[in-house]
Amino acid sequence: MPASFADHVVYLAYNPGVSPSEGGLPGLSVLKNVVNSINLFGIVAVVGALAVSLGVWAWGHHTGGHQAEANGKKGAVVAAGAALGLGAANGIVAFFSALGSQVH
Repeated sequence: MPASFADHVVYLAYNPGVSPSEGGLPGLSVLKNVVNSINLFGIVAVVGALAVSLGVWAWGHHTGGHQAEANGKKGAVVAAGAALGLGAANGIVAFFSALGSQVH
């Protein structure tokens, strides 16, 4: 007996048969290069932000500017967190993608 349309829709809801694969669309290598360049640009910007934040922290400490010192500390922590996130972005995405592929 042939399966009804509703049974087919229910089957697709549970198993659509979609998985990531390379080569399906043109320009994948270009897109990877663009994303890599954006990541590099972000890391270079974070190095600058960290240098400025550490300078503000030191300046605030030596001049007695408690607000500047606090802002320099916050900027240094944020820059360090951004560097951690940018450096670990590929691993984080790979981890959650592998974790998501285990869901059935």
